[in-house]
Amino acid sequence: MKSDPIKDPEDKSMVRKRIIFYGYVQGVGFRWRARNAANMYGCTGWCKNKWDGSVAMEIQGTEDAIDSVILAIEKGTYVKIEDMKVKTIPLVDHEYAFKTR
Repeated sequence: MKSDPIKDPEDKSMVRKRIIFYGYVQGVGFRWRARNAANMYGCTGWCKNKWDGSVAMEIQGTEDAIDSVILAIEKGTYVKIEDMKVKTIPLVDHEYAFKTR
């Protein structure tokens, strides 16, 4: 039986990214959309509002899944991502969900 590549941190196609989103990203359902999209595309991690009006996210999955999550968030009626700072970081073992903080 093959393991689920989205959940297996040993899978070389897996990546984890720390992303800071800037623009109209607070008070517009961004985190709710992020959680739903991450669950839909099999990603794990978290997101939270920051004091400066941006949203911080750590997300783990395949590159394609992460891209799909971001595109799904951008489809939100009021969300407008103006800029993102993206950094690849080490994978996290035994993470099974995407949470909002």
